[in-house]
Amino acid sequence: MTKNNKKGFTIIEVVLVLAIAGLIFLMVFIALPALQRSQRNTQREDDIARFLTAVNDFQTNNSGKTPWQANKLGLFTKRYIDDTCEFTTDDALKPNSCGAQFTDPDGTYYEWNAAATAIGGQVDQSYVTGSTVDHKIYVVQAAGCGSTEGTYTYYAGERNIAMFYIEEGGAIICNDNH
Repeated sequence: MTKNNKKGFTIIEVVLVLAIAGLIFLMVFIALPALQRSQRNTQREDDIARFLTAVNDFQTNNSGKTPWQANKLGLFTKRYIDDTCEFTTDDALKPNSCGAQFTDPDGTYYEWNAAATAIGGQVDQSYVTGSTVDHKIYVVQAAGCGSTEGTYTYYAGERNIAMFYIEEGGAIICNDNH
């Protein structure tokens, strides 16, 4: 009598392994976009903080005026935002000496909207509307971040600035120097 010892996997075992592998791939493909979005939003938050620091530095060197008050947005961008720029000894910018750009993680240049100046008391006022990334940094002078998302509160003094940005997913981040 001969024994028939066939080695191998049963169809149920193969299907089970494929189902588990499929679930693992599904979880990765669901989690990966959320992780990437989170990383991009973290970079945006860092960029807004960097921009606010640059505005504060500019104000320190320009009698408390913001770049848009001093009508020096070009110099501000090259001197305070693009840290690869080279200057001559007389503080003049060398031609073609700037390489980096201030861009959103998706590669689009940031814009800033600095048209608003807060007025009035301590009541939160809406400033930013929308639910998608529009690549604009909204700047409000004489303000700080409000108690609810996308709002600002009046704080006396032009040096007080609140900055807003719409992240992926529609959340509005705020950073201020108050």
